[in-house]
Amino acid sequence: MTPSARPSSAVLAGDSTVTDRLVAANARYAAAFADPGMDARPVLGVAVVACMDARLDLHAALGLELGDCHTVRNAGGVVTDDVIRSLTISQRALGTRSVVLIHHTGCGLETLTEEFRHELEMEVGQRPAWAVEAFRDVEQDVRQSMRRVRTSPFLPYTDDVRGFVFDVTTGLLREVDPA
Repeated sequence: MTPSARPSSAVLAGDSTVTDRLVAANARYAAAFADPGMDARPVLGVAVVACMDARLDLHAALGLELGDCHTVRNAGGVVTDDVIRSLTISQRALGTRSVVLIHHTGCGLETLTEEFRHELEMEVGQRPAWAVEAFRDVEQDVRQSMRRVRTSPFLPYTDDVRGFVFDVTTGLLREVDPA
């Protein structure tokens, strides 16, 4: 089914959209908001790179509070050039020293291939400049992500880089041996 043929799930009752609901929720949040007096430097000096999957509540799963970490999320939690960019700013300008990488079980990238880019090109007439970064073995992809962080010339702090797989059915992290 093409995207235009799918029923819209963004429209809620009364012609309001999901975005309208989010904006209304923000108004309620802002009404009770008190400036926490923090700056952009994470209290724990850590950056977490994780998948964008909606099932991952990183703050709850890791016992984090507002201001504790930088969080970088994308499809698959893959270390791409843009993730390196964010980590470089996090380390060099904002003082982080540790990097935690979190992939998860049942990731959608395990069901895709680079053929996805070809299909997009056929549909829209332009080839995406980015790679899908699909994978079949989540642990191997965590290892690849750890290597990308550890070998980046832009990151001065690569001694404390650890990778994990989050189990979406149990909530537990399983550490991945980098070897």
